[in-house]
Amino acid sequence: MMRSRRRIRRLYRRFAAARRGVAAIEFAMVLPVLAVLFLASFDGGRAVAIYMKVRAATYSLAAITNQYQTISSSDMQTITGATAVILQPYTSTPVVVTISQIDIAKANSATVAWSYSLNGTALTAGSSVTLPSNLSTCGAYPCYLIFAQVSYPYAPMFGYFGSGTVNLSDNLYVTPRSSTCIVYTPQTGTSC
Repeated sequence: MMRSRRRIRRLYRRFAAARRGVAAIEFAMVLPVLAVLFLASFDGGRAVAIYMKVRAATYSLAAITNQYQTISSSDMQTITGATAVILQPYTSTPVVVTISQIDIAKANSATVAWSYSLNGTALTAGSSVTLPSNLSTCGAYPCYLIFAQVSYPYAPMFGYFGSGTVNLSDNLYVTPRSSTCIVYTPQTGTSC
C-alpha cells in the first residue's frame, strides 16, 4: 500500500514536471480563439470592402446624375444600373439605389421635386425633407440639390462579426452641374 502511494506520488511529480506536449496542449487551447478571431476579421474585412464600394457607388450616382439637364426613364435605369455594377465582385442584387432632386423654395423649406429608386421605394414627390444645417439655405431661391442614396444589406458569412444583417449605406448631396435643376420627364414634364 505504501509502495503504491509512493509510486503514485512519483508518477504525479514526473507528470507535473514533464514539459513534453505542453506546446500541443497550449495550441489546442488557443486554436478555437484564433479561429474565431480569423473568421471575425474576415467578415469585418469584407464589410469594410463592401462599405467602400457603397461609398464609391454613391459618389458615382451623384456625379453622373448632376451632369444631365433632362433625364428620361431609360437614362435613370442606365444610371442606377451602372451604379449597382460598381459593387462588383460582390453581388448587386440586394443594393438599393435612390436618386432624388430636392427643391429648396425658401430658407429651411425643402421638398422632393422628383425621385427614382432601383430595388427600393422612391421618395414621395412633394414630401418635406430635412436638410443638414449647412445645406438648408442657398444664394437665390428656388435652388435644387441632387440627393444620392445607396444602401446595401450585408450578411456576414460566418456570423462572428455581427448577428443578422448589417445595413451599409451612404448618401450625398450635390448641385446640378449643367443647369439650375434637372428635369425628370416622367414626373415633372418639361420643367422643374
